Amino acid sequence: MITLPEPECERGRGLFLIQCLMDSTGYFRGQHENSLVMRKTRCHHGRGGLTQTATHPDDLSRKLAESEHTLREMARELSFSSESLAAIFRCSAELGRTNDLAGFSQRLLSDLLHITAADWFVLRLVPRDELRLAVFAVSEPDLELDPIPMPAAGPATQYVEIKAALARRDVWFDRNQPLDDFDPLAAVRPNSIGLVCPLFLDHALIGTLAVGRSRGLAPFTAAQAEVVRTLGDFLALEIVNARLHEEKVNLRLVSRELEIARNIQRALLPKSLPQLRGYGLAGFCESAEQVGGDFYDVLQLSDRSMLLVVADVMGKGVPAALFAAILRSLIRAMPEWGHQPSELLARVNRQMFEELSEVDMFITAQLVFVDLKNHCLTTASAGHWPVLVARGKDEVTTLSPDGMPLGILPTTAFSDETIKLGRDSRVLLYTDGITGVCNASGKQFSQERLKDWLEQTLRHRGTAEQMKQELVAELAQFQTDIALKDDQTFLLLAEEHGHGPTADEHLAE
Repeated sequence: MITLPEPECERGRGLFLIQCLMDSTGYFRGQHENSLVMRKTRCHHGRGGLTQTATHPDDLSRKLAESEHTLREMARELSFSSESLAAIFRCSAELGRTNDLAGFSQRLLSDLLHITAADWFVLRLVPRDELRLAVFAVSEPDLELDPIPMPAAGPATQYVEIKAALARRDVWFDRNQPLDDFDPLAAVRPNSIGLVCPLFLDHALIGTLAVGRSRGLAPFTAAQAEVVRTLGDFLALEIVNARLHEEKVNLRLVSRELEIARNIQRALLPKSLPQLRGYGLAGFCESAEQVGGDFYDVLQLSDRSMLLVVADVMGKGVPAALFAAILRSLIRAMPEWGHQPSELLARVNRQMFEELSEVDMFITAQLVFVDLKNHCLTTASAGHWPVLVARGKDEVTTLSPDGMPLGILPTTAFSDETIKLGRDSRVLLYTDGITGVCNASGKQFSQERLKDWLEQTLRHRGTAEQMKQELVAELAQFQTDIALKDDQTFLLLAEEHGHGPTADEHLAE
């Protein structure tokens, strides 16, 4: 009695088949080799029933020829499988060493031509976030084929590659169904026969693989077509894995770049803020998930004056942070122009224009010169948001002198605007991350809301640090759990009673 092995068991299956199909077997061990002898009695139906002898030599010859043909086909299929596996293992090893997906695809498909006795191939892939079939690898180095848009329109709907992709099955072209003259594959080798295999993974179209040979040759056999499908499916899997690996590496690089950008941004902020007698100063900078180029700075020019700076570099990541560092360094290198913000901006713009224009970036900035000796402030803007100044009881003034962002024109002219400081003055510089932040309903915080908040601070006395915390809480309450899309930066100067001479005392001096 012969017992079939368990389905999950991989041992004993060969022995089971041999014992089922053969009448007798013998296994002989030798000194240098072993031999397996299998015997099977041929039987045929005669008039009297089953007999064990052939009645005519022609029948034996025919059956022998059929057996030989079957064995040849089996040997050919085994050869295809063996060569396919060898090509896969060889190319996979090379891909593991180099991560060269294009070279890997070219070598694997060149092996495919050899295995299937084909003449040419065209591999098209669907690029990330695009709807088109673009050529990725071809057997003809000088061949140039345009991408095929998807969904196709007009004659393109009859391209065999589009048909295979839409039908999700192989499409053959041969003598009975030749390629149309306008089909891109007709330009590879005229009068070809072959097939196009769509490459899918998890129902997602990865691309198409077209393989052909000259029309005078025999069509692809079923075994050869299966080799094309097998290598095509394997190639699709490797392409997806390579893309996932690349995305993973890119995410690590982006994460590292954002970490570097945050470190640069934190390094730009003053470790401590200088103070003027009778006034308090507080700054705030909160980085978004995609770090930008926001920063603020304060330059102490004398015991009665300082320069306030708030800037926003267009862009994200390390480039924006580096330009912010350059701007900060240039401003700090020219303190003698701090009392004239417009001239300082003009000089900085001339020095940064070439580098900014080369990378199509610009910077908005607001400079405010605070002069307590004359009890006034002078501001200049490079396309930045207006300065808000609160004075008296219920008065909020916006200062927005003319000026284009840095990096737009090499010889931009900037203008100054001067205003007197009154009792209980507050001065607020900020970036668009404050006014442009949105709540869950998509409504912006807006400049008007910011002005209203600053006006309310006039109705109670507090320090600049207290006001900073109030504004931070106001912003947090407004945006609730919404992730920041832009950096939030502001700088607040406020008169503080009980901390030196007041505004009226300064005027009396």
